[in-house]
Amino acid sequence: MFKVYKGEPKKDDIEMRKVYSSKLSELMKKDDRVVALEADLMSSMTMDKVQKENPDKVINCGIMEANMIGVAAGMSIAGKYPFAHTFTAFASRRCFDQLFMSGAYQKNNIKVIGSDAGVTSVHNGGTHMSFEDMGIMRGLADTTVMEMTDAVMFENILEQIALKDGFYWIRTMRKNAATIYEKGSTFKIGKGNVLKDGKNITLIANGIMVIEALKAAEKLEKEGNSVAVIDMFTLNPIDKELIIEYGNKTGKIVTCENHSVHNGLGSAVAEVIAESGNAVLKRIGIQERYGQVGTLDFLMEEYGLTSEHIYKAALKLLEK
Repeated sequence: MFKVYKGEPKKDDIEMRKVYSSKLSELMKKDDRVVALEADLMSSMTMDKVQKENPDKVINCGIMEANMIGVAAGMSIAGKYPFAHTFTAFASRRCFDQLFMSGAYQKNNIKVIGSDAGVTSVHNGGTHMSFEDMGIMRGLADTTVMEMTDAVMFENILEQIALKDGFYWIRTMRKNAATIYEKGSTFKIGKGNVLKDGKNITLIANGIMVIEALKAAEKLEKEGNSVAVIDMFTLNPIDKELIIEYGNKTGKIVTCENHSVHNGLGSAVAEVIAESGNAVLKRIGIQERYGQVGTLDFLMEEYGLTSEHIYKAALKLLEK
C-alpha cells in the first residue's frame, strides 16, 4: 500500500545512489547470496564503502559492461542473486546481446540497475544519455522493466526483488529525486499507482516526469479541469487494465516520459489504446533527438519535458 506525500514540494533527503548502496549493504548482511557487480563506477554509485565491508560480495568488473553481465549470469547459475549496475546507456545498448543471451533467454536471476536515466545524465553528455534504453529492454520476453520514482519506491523495490527469481531491469537517476511517496509505502510490481483521480483527462508518467505531471495537473485543475495522474513505474508488464479503465473514464491521455517517444511509455500506452479504441493520446517525450551536455533544468526545457509542456499538450486534448 502506498501513500502520496502531501507536504510542501521537496527533494528526497537521500540520493538514489545512496539508497542503492545502503540497501544492498543491508541485504548482503541478511543473505550471503546477494552480491553486487560494478563497471568501474564504485564511487559514482557509493559502493566503495560497501566493498570494503563486503570484499567478497562486491566485484568491480571494470569498464567491461558486457563481461559484467556474463559474470552475473555465472553467479546466478552458482546460486547467487547478483545486482549489476552501470549507466543506462551501457546497461542497455552496449551489452544487449549479453542481456539477451546470458540474462533473459537463459532465465537467470539477474537484477540490472541502470542509473543516470535520460536527461539526468546532464554533464556526461550525449554518449552517456540514453533515450532508447527502455525501448530496447521492453522487447525482451519475460523481463520486468521498471523506472524508479523516488527513494521510498527504490528502497522497497530493491527489498522485493533481491531474492526473487527472474530477470529484472531497473532505470533510475543517481541524485536526489522529488519526493512523491510517504515513507513506509509499498508497491506492487506490474501495477500503476493512481496518485490522484480525475474524470476529464489522465496524465500517465514515470520517473522524474511524475512530479512534472503533478505540477501540470495542479495548473489544469485551477482552470476547472478534473485530472487523474498515474505513476506507471512498471513498463513491462504494463498495467493494461488501469490504462483501459482510465481510457474509458476520461477518454483523453497524455503520457510523460524522460525517454524517446519511440518504444517507451508512450508507445506502450498507445499499443493498449490501439486495441481498446477508447481514448485519444498525446505523448510527451524525446522527439528524434540525441543527448547533449547541460544542466537538468536546461535539458528539461530543451527537450520539452517540463510541466508547462505537459499542461499545453493536455489543453489541446481538452479542446477536442
